[in-house]
Amino acid sequence: MTVLRIATRKSPLALWQTEHVADRLRAAHPGLQVELVPLSTRGDEILDRSLAAIGGKGLFLKELELAMQRGEADCAVHSLKDVPMQLEPGFALPAILARADHADAFVSPRFDGLDALPRGARVGTSSLRRQAQLRALRPDLQLLDLRGNVNTRLAKLDAGDYDAIVLACAGLQRLGFDGRIRARLDAPAWLPAPAQGAIAIECRDDDPRVAALCAALDDATTRTCVAAERAMNRALEGSCHVPVAALAALDGGRLHLRGLVGAVADGRCVRAEATGTREAPEALGIAVAEALLAQGARALIDG
Repeated sequence: MTVLRIATRKSPLALWQTEHVADRLRAAHPGLQVELVPLSTRGDEILDRSLAAIGGKGLFLKELELAMQRGEADCAVHSLKDVPMQLEPGFALPAILARADHADAFVSPRFDGLDALPRGARVGTSSLRRQAQLRALRPDLQLLDLRGNVNTRLAKLDAGDYDAIVLACAGLQRLGFDGRIRARLDAPAWLPAPAQGAIAIECRDDDPRVAALCAALDDATTRTCVAAERAMNRALEGSCHVPVAALAALDGGRLHLRGLVGAVADGRCVRAEATGTREAPEALGIAVAEALLAQGARALIDG
């Protein structure tokens, strides 16, 4: 019997996503035995500072990659939006699953949406991208840091620490919290993180057996869209230190990409969009990045 060991973070959402991948792999490969290898990462352990301050979302991957290098795990499951634009040498993404809801969620026990919030309301999010777009739409709001897993963030909201918080729709839906979504924050007015809503499987690039097993779950449409979004972010040298947003959509053979770079301090945002072919998603991402830079995105990024 073939055994596949999947490294995962221990948060409820990470475990849900990994169990989902494990179920899909078992269905695709009858007889495959899948085991989870839960690990704690620095990104999960350090909750008193923002991700940007402690080194970025790559902290969620490092321990999982080390486990693969040590031979303790064969592959790892990630939210693709947490995966750095450049993978560490020696690793590959053999599967990107069909994307779930890409949008952000406005969550509040009392208010129906951003427009309904009173002046000076307290909104929780540690995402610079979300902060910049909130500042652009509602400069009067009080933006407060919010770290922790989904359950922890909802508990802080319910305890009265915030009037509203912003989370990813996909994470809430996967954990059965659909009912907490008061409003979807969506394009064109609001853009998500590059690759938001997509789950990726990472493995060593010298392990064709594991890559072949995982590739059965790859979704071509999602891979094309996120390739454009991640290429735009890479060309901007974006990271969790920079408020960058992107959303690509495929219509037949045409691929459309919207991009945004914002400033947390004052909510200034530059936007660009373009259409290309599904065969050249990276070229489209670079083109939108260049259009953003031509509008002054570099000053916002460096600021």
